[in-house]
Amino acid sequence: MKIGFIGSGNIGQAVAASAIRAGYSVVMSNSRGPETLAGLIRKLGPKAKAATAEQAAQEGDLVVVTVPLYALPQLNTNGTKGKTLIDTMNYYPSRDGQIEALDNGSATTSELTAAHFPDAHVVKAFNSIFASEIETTGNPEGDSHRRALPIAGDNPEAKQQVIELLDAIGFDVVDAGPLHEGFRFQNGTPAYCAHAERKQLSELLNRAKA
Repeated sequence: MKIGFIGSGNIGQAVAASAIRAGYSVVMSNSRGPETLAGLIRKLGPKAKAATAEQAAQEGDLVVVTVPLYALPQLNTNGTKGKTLIDTMNYYPSRDGQIEALDNGSATTSELTAAHFPDAHVVKAFNSIFASEIETTGNPEGDSHRRALPIAGDNPEAKQQVIELLDAIGFDVVDAGPLHEGFRFQNGTPAYCAHAERKQLSELLNRAKA
């Protein structure tokens, strides 16, 4: 399976490296053009290539959007129709500016992402772990202390695709429910970046206030 990355920052690089080790291939992109990713591609190895964001979306069986939230309105949606799209973004008002729908709780970052990519199946994931821990805290299936990560989404098949990716790179998964429930592991909540096993993470998710 091939994963297309719209954005190649710390989270994108860490997910890509982990996915490659699990047998996936990746197509990386950023806002500055494929030629600026030559060093990253050398680092990631032969299962990685650089492309434009549109090409990454078109070539990916699975698409990861991992850019600062303020960049969301400028993203091209071509190539994402019918695909599972992982949203890793978090809302930081000091960086992204004030967004009324997020400030008043009427929407979540992933619901904004789904509105921007209306033909994709958005799943919230990888926003609740430090980039450096994606490659260092995964464990094999069956490990009694395996870390769990939360996801949220409206499409069962898309969520299963993301669960399989997370399992392949070393993590259990707690499904928080529909996309709106992503508020349970956004920044500032008890579950945000918690290093917890499945049962502990479930308890933390339930402590979030709407």
